[in-house]
Amino acid sequence: QLVESGGGLVQAGGSLRLSCEVSGRTMRVSPMGWFRQAPGKEREFLAGLDRSGNTTTYGDSVKGRFTISRDSVKTTVYLQMNSLKPEDTAVYYCAAGETPFGSASRDVSDYMNWGQGTQVTVSS
Repeated sequence: QLVESGGGLVQAGGSLRLSCEVSGRTMRVSPMGWFRQAPGKEREFLAGLDRSGNTTTYGDSVKGRFTISRDSVKTTVYLQMNSLKPEDTAVYYCAAGETPFGSASRDVSDYMNWGQGTQVTVSS
């Protein structure tokens, strides 16, 4: 099970940190990812982390602004979001994936388990 938290309303230029509580031994050793979906748009890849937590990959729209990380016991995955823009407004989802060798992935089809989402709204 994946449970996101930390969403809310923030002004442009501000920061938020999203958390994803991971339960289940299998998912705690899975590659993890963060995605978002705005109304009328497709789900967008934001950030991915490999099984070890050592390798990351980011979507072009958030590279340099967002950071994915995992705590040492692998029960929580974070998305630190800085320099937020109104276009970052969306529902944000964390997901656990299955990939060869547990590598990080940008492909939504590699992610099998999803949280319920948390709303992030950035005001101008």
